[in-house]
Amino acid sequence: MKNLINFLIKYSVVFLFIALELASLALIIENRSYQRSVFLSSSNSFVSGLLQAVSSVEEFFSLASINRDLSQENTQLRNRLSILQTRLASIEQENYSSITIPPEQECLYISANVIGNTTNRVQNYITLNKGWEEGVRPDMGVINKDGVVGIVKTVSKHFATVIPILNPMLQLNVKFKRSNYSGPLVWKGEDYRYANMGDIARHVNVMKGDTIITSGLTSVFPAGIMVGVVDDYRLDDSSPYFNISVKLAVNFRTISYVNIIRYLNYTEQKKLEDTAEE
Repeated sequence: MKNLINFLIKYSVVFLFIALELASLALIIENRSYQRSVFLSSSNSFVSGLLQAVSSVEEFFSLASINRDLSQENTQLRNRLSILQTRLASIEQENYSSITIPPEQECLYISANVIGNTTNRVQNYITLNKGWEEGVRPDMGVINKDGVVGIVKTVSKHFATVIPILNPMLQLNVKFKRSNYSGPLVWKGEDYRYANMGDIARHVNVMKGDTIITSGLTSVFPAGIMVGVVDDYRLDDSSPYFNISVKLAVNFRTISYVNIIRYLNYTEQKKLEDTAEE
């Protein structure tokens, strides 16, 4: 207490000066219309800037909730589109419509959150927060808003693991959107942004920027889902095939929400293929 009193006495002149300055400023603002308008304008600008900053902070912390809601809404829209396509196909004979839905395109989607993800290992995996109870099964395709993510490997009651493109165990059949030539896509275990496409013969016209999509030659992914674009390609003199580097559409470092593809005719197609192999 004594130190406080000594401090106030020591700086009493300074405090008195500040008080008089504030009083003078108040009198000027009160009695002069121009100065009052300038003060009010400045204070309004300061307050609005402060409110804008607060709003930006609140918006930043609400992004996770917004993204989650958008992911769920996107999944619902995908399901409604799939159901609508199926219903249109079912009335084809009644109204002689030319609308047909290929059976391999009959899909529903399950929304899931990524709760585990690696990108810096030789064999990477992704963990999702959906499992058997939500209808997830092994060998289901996984995508997000940008393109192909991977394939479901194992499933428990409430969780599932996914083999992403960033795992050499996954060989994805893809094709050029422009020319329809297809080949396998495999990650070489290096940069998480790129994978390599093979088995493209030297007579094929390959160009940088070519769009790579799913071929539809497997029962996991429908045809036409985005995979990436050709970033670079090389043709060795002794090789009959191109070495093609594909920049992946999905950023695996920032992936948060995915859709699991529930192919409605998977069991029928898989059973028929297994019978043919036997």
